Amino acid sequence: MADRYATFANSGAGRALVKRLGLPDPPRLRRHHDGDPLATRPVLLGAATGGWLGDEVRKVLGGAGVEVAEVAAPPHAALVFDATGIDGSARLSELFAFFQPNARTLQPSGRVVVLATPPEACASPAEATGQRALEGFTRSVGKEFGRGITAQLVYVAPGGEHAVESTLRFLLSGRSAYVSGQVIRIGAGQTPVPDDWDRPLDGSTAVVTGAARGIGAAIARVLARDGAEVIALDVPASGDALAAVANDVRGRALQLDLTAEGAAARLADHLAGGVDIVVHNAGITRDKTLAKMDAARWAAVIGVNLGAPERVNGVLLERGLLRPGGRVVGVASIAGIAGNRGQTNYATSKAGVIGLVRSSAPGLLERGVTINAVAPGFIETAMTARMPMMLREAGRRMNSMAQGGLPVDVAETIAWLASPGSGTITGNIVRVCGQSLLGA
Repeated sequence: MADRYATFANSGAGRALVKRLGLPDPPRLRRHHDGDPLATRPVLLGAATGGWLGDEVRKVLGGAGVEVAEVAAPPHAALVFDATGIDGSARLSELFAFFQPNARTLQPSGRVVVLATPPEACASPAEATGQRALEGFTRSVGKEFGRGITAQLVYVAPGGEHAVESTLRFLLSGRSAYVSGQVIRIGAGQTPVPDDWDRPLDGSTAVVTGAARGIGAAIARVLARDGAEVIALDVPASGDALAAVANDVRGRALQLDLTAEGAAARLADHLAGGVDIVVHNAGITRDKTLAKMDAARWAAVIGVNLGAPERVNGVLLERGLLRPGGRVVGVASIAGIAGNRGQTNYATSKAGVIGLVRSSAPGLLERGVTINAVAPGFIETAMTARMPMMLREAGRRMNSMAQGGLPVDVAETIAWLASPGSGTITGNIVRVCGQSLLGA
């Protein structure tokens, strides 16, 4: 469903009225299109004294064809600051000294990225304090700069400096248009460099559940665009729509109800040759306040949204079907972080997805497999189009972008987590919500 308010607000007459009345001002977001450069303007790079990531950032961006400078005439495509040298709260002045004079130099849909050391890896409490303070800074910048500008904090573990390229390419590009205010953790180790960054998934096999429509269909299309052979899975009742998606991505359709007895084993039989990427997207809602909810509604939502991913992961691991370098990505929700009235079942299931990711990450990493989740906020789908108008408008405006996201925004984030270059990123929950005002 079209966002008529955003269309009006971006018209000549609308912009004047929005500014005069102080109404929500949804910017035009820069999203990725095939052939787009990573950045059309220089990236301004700064660093705290003693920072240890600057050389790697220059190397990555130079290799991507991005002009990098310590001093450059505005506008800038991005402000990137290596804060790893901040070893105490007094040194936060160096952060201020870089960003304050450059706060107005970013182009619309520009990017802010702060690189830091994980507090738990710091050498002293003072250093950990300074590094943790950066979370408040980046989240505030995301809410303050406006004009579609995003801001992220990336913690890089010592030894992970050569694993930052995939994340920098994602965060600086149009692929991360609806991701802002996030804290991303990159672990130690090195990752493969794809032969072609436009097709990093070449040669891989991906299964996407709930792929017949909406977010699932967008995930299938983006993974296929990036080179994966996609197995699109959904319930038999969605067979026609599922077949259309599978044909569109030149993949395979698999009709299967994952809540049925033995379904996980049947999926494993279908994947007997192994699989590289598993995206647990299938999900349902059965909304009622808790006092009015029956046991069937509770069980259905928990079974589809949480029980099925648990069973599928278990069978694939038991049979050794997740190949080394494999990626598992769950689809959670901001409801699982902030809660939502009338959705105790849904919020419970999505918080469970977050728990599944974090509890599984250490063991899977020992097998060479990562597991992460995305947590969408208000995404424009057929489901949100059926919401009452006032609730729909509130959902659209209650974020730093003042608009709903698109299914492709979720899909692009999943494709980044699925990339071979993201092999040291695990246990992360990345919100795709335009920096929603709800929750942390």
